[in-house]
Amino acid sequence: MTHVLLVCTGNICRSPLAEALLQRELGLRGADGVKVSSAGTGAWEGAPASEGAYLVALEHGLDLSDHRARLLTRDVVGASDLILTMARHHRARVNELGGEGRVHVLGEYTGRRGPGAEVADPFGSDLDVYRDTFAELEVLIESAAERLMEEQADADRSD
Repeated sequence: MTHVLLVCTGNICRSPLAEALLQRELGLRGADGVKVSSAGTGAWEGAPASEGAYLVALEHGLDLSDHRARLLTRDVVGASDLILTMARHHRARVNELGGEGRVHVLGEYTGRRGPGAEVADPFGSDLDVYRDTFAELEVLIESAAERLMEEQADADRSD
């Protein structure tokens, strides 16, 4: 079982959306053996998804009502095989917690370079900003799922 962890700051906007999108993408591709979860570098343990993330997810058939924020810890990092972060400062925190070699900024994992590799935090913004964030995550997660499936297939062939 491969465990993919998505990381943002509060674990109430970007990473829960990315988690739900990746679960959907992997399901559509028939991927089994992949567990997806999320955490935040500054999460308030147990907080629900932000209203904007919740509403935008609903618009796209995803339900974040059961999501509860989780703080990124050394144990959470240790239990993860692949860690995808929304920004470089999240990657730095994952590295501090022992994730070196398993962590990538989501955009970089999908081939983006420069400032465009990071997903901006929509927290506190209006619904249109959340919609833009969702659209950006959709594209990135589709590419990430494709790469993950290829890596899984390569690993299966080498076993």
